[in-house]
Amino acid sequence: MNGSNLTYEQLITTFVPRPIRSDEDYRAIQTWIDALVDKEALTRDEQDYLTVLGLLVEQYEDEVEPDIELRGVVLIKALLAEQGLRQRDLVPIFKTDSIVSAVLNGKRQLTAEHIAKLAHFFQLPHELFFESDTTSVPALT
Repeated sequence: MNGSNLTYEQLITTFVPRPIRSDEDYRAIQTWIDALVDKEALTRDEQDYLTVLGLLVEQYEDEVEPDIELRGVVLIKALLAEQGLRQRDLVPIFKTDSIVSAVLNGKRQLTAEHIAKLAHFFQLPHELFFESDTTSVPALT
């Protein structure tokens, strides 16, 4: 893209947006999205094109990635049970049995390092290990 401003028609003929059917398609679209996002300012046509690409990515991710409702410690406990693992299996992530126990019992928060290691260990997105926000915000009147 090299900083040039293309019309919508030029964009869609340069890289025709199609439904994503493979990881290769996904990476190709991500390359175009990254190139657009890296631009300092987008024209209206580029914004529209970026929206279309984003919708295709969202649709693909919804189809491929599981819809997981559990978050944080509740998710970790469910994954342990599902995979037949014990707390002790998480010691390489948390360094000690006592830290694993404290985290799983809600006495200690997950750190960014824990979350990164858990995401890698369970092969799940990082955001699933952040606690869900269960606090309600009062309505403004």
